[in-house]
Amino acid sequence: MYMSNPLLLTLTLNAEAQIYFNDLRKKYFPAERNVLDAHLMLFHQLPANDSSVVNDIQSLASKTGILTLEATAIKSIGNGVAFKIESDELQQIHKDLQKRWSVFIIPQDKNKLWPHVTIQNKVQPKVAQELLAELNADFKPFSIQGTGFTLWEYLAGPWQFKQQFDFSE
Repeated sequence: MYMSNPLLLTLTLNAEAQIYFNDLRKKYFPAERNVLDAHLMLFHQLPANDSSVVNDIQSLASKTGILTLEATAIKSIGNGVAFKIESDELQQIHKDLQKRWSVFIIPQDKNKLWPHVTIQNKVQPKVAQELLAELNADFKPFSIQGTGFTLWEYLAGPWQFKQQFDFSE
């Protein structure tokens, strides 16, 4: 039986935030391993052959206004560094989708969402700690926006864009 590649769902960020995080990722992520733009992952593995996934995302996006998110801290992820993102509204959206998709989401996607944007990964812990200290030296929390959902197809490494779902203004 043919099995489609799984889908991934990310939160679309406003253009300014996307450029900012991409620039940091290009600067600090090992170039040979940086096959993706900066992203805020919501779900890691959704079934491509279930039309309810796209329908649910489309319906939710049409009823959701632009989200205000707070980049509140820069955190170590062991072999890298990520910006911690906070939003009660995003947490609620994620919980609602978890309930809706409970029959097919993987264990990782059943956990509480830890919204973050990784700008460095797959480096030695010492390198990550040095970057963390450097970035934290003058870090001040800032606001960004969630402007929609982006659906991707997982291609065993890189991702292929599938569909954009913009939030209502």
